[in-house]
Amino acid sequence: MIEFKNVSKRYNESGDALSDVSFQVQRGELAFLTGHSGAGKSTLLRLIPIFERPSKGEIILDSQPIQGLPIRDIPFLRRKLGLIFQDFRLLNDRTVFDNVALPLLLSGHNRIDVARRVRGALDKVGLLKKEKRMPLGLSGGEQQRIGIARAIVHKPPIILADEPTGNLDPELAGEIMRIFNEFNSLGVTILIASHDLNLVNRFSRRTLQLEHGKLIKVVTEHAV
Repeated sequence: MIEFKNVSKRYNESGDALSDVSFQVQRGELAFLTGHSGAGKSTLLRLIPIFERPSKGEIILDSQPIQGLPIRDIPFLRRKLGLIFQDFRLLNDRTVFDNVALPLLLSGHNRIDVARRVRGALDKVGLLKKEKRMPLGLSGGEQQRIGIARAIVHKPPIILADEPTGNLDPELAGEIMRIFNEFNSLGVTILIASHDLNLVNRFSRRTLQLEHGKLIKVVTEHAV
């Protein structure tokens, strides 16, 4: 589903953010990407939706090499992805409903389909009764769940999450992870970047560890 073959990413100012990274995430797998701040986790995730392109190597998404994908085809690639960020990236002047609806509106879905899908996504994350609220009136955990609902509203086969629990206390972080586990049980492929090893170690999932841009370890099991 996601494959990196000897991928490197070099920035002229700061050198290599990733160096010769190779791994696979299988269809229907939930895997973690760990490492210290600056290890290259966010850079790696940004290469998958082609927010940036690798300096060398090959990236394959759903059996399709993407590193040379034309700009006109990138929006179609991104429709396969649900993207979740640590800083939520919500529109604070729009309601919860409108924030979640945004990807569908950009894709041209009709109003009836938008309403059905948005309410279905909000129901999955436990926020259906707050669809008319504004994001700033909700807790951090609720705002993150809005971000998750927005990421899954178009039913992507792949979810990429960059430090999705970084701003949350342990209880809320566990709640967010339970939501990811539920999606994964339905067959969604999920790659989560996190520096929180205590959280990662609570789940028996494969973990890819980055250090200074290099993949140094793959852990296949954790104590639950």
